[in-house]
Amino acid sequence: MAKSQQSFNKKEKEKKRRKKKQDKFERRQMRKVEKEEAGKKTFEEQLAYVDENGNLSDTPPDPAKKREIKVEDIQLGAATRYDLPINQERRGRVKFFNDEKGYGFLIDAETKESIFVHANNSSVELRENDKVMFEIEMGVKGPNAVNVRYSTGG
Repeated sequence: MAKSQQSFNKKEKEKKRRKKKQDKFERRQMRKVEKEEAGKKTFEEQLAYVDENGNLSDTPPDPAKKREIKVEDIQLGAATRYDLPINQERRGRVKFFNDEKGYGFLIDAETKESIFVHANNSSVELRENDKVMFEIEMGVKGPNAVNVRYSTGG
């Protein structure tokens, strides 16, 4: 009489495969039941409301907590923060400058903020780590350094 060709390992793998298949079938049945139950909800049960704090809730908002918002107060996009004084002589150093493209960045000595500089706004040839004096002008994307020249003092 011949010995069975199935080893213990093969039996275990077959058990795992059947268990996985059974679990998958049960999950499919659960999703089907949940979908049917969701379809039985009334329109009012399916509605979601936004409360006074902007969170979703199942209950309608309380009209007494309603706040009026002015259209002018709505800001689209991220808030930009520029505390740099405009049209004031500033000191700093060149952090980076690309001669080929003609732009770079300066570091303000006081605020340590990075400020964009273009070669057209400089009366001198800029190199990295040069100490410079400049004025700040607001550009489309933020502050720009203008009237850039070498610093004449410490």
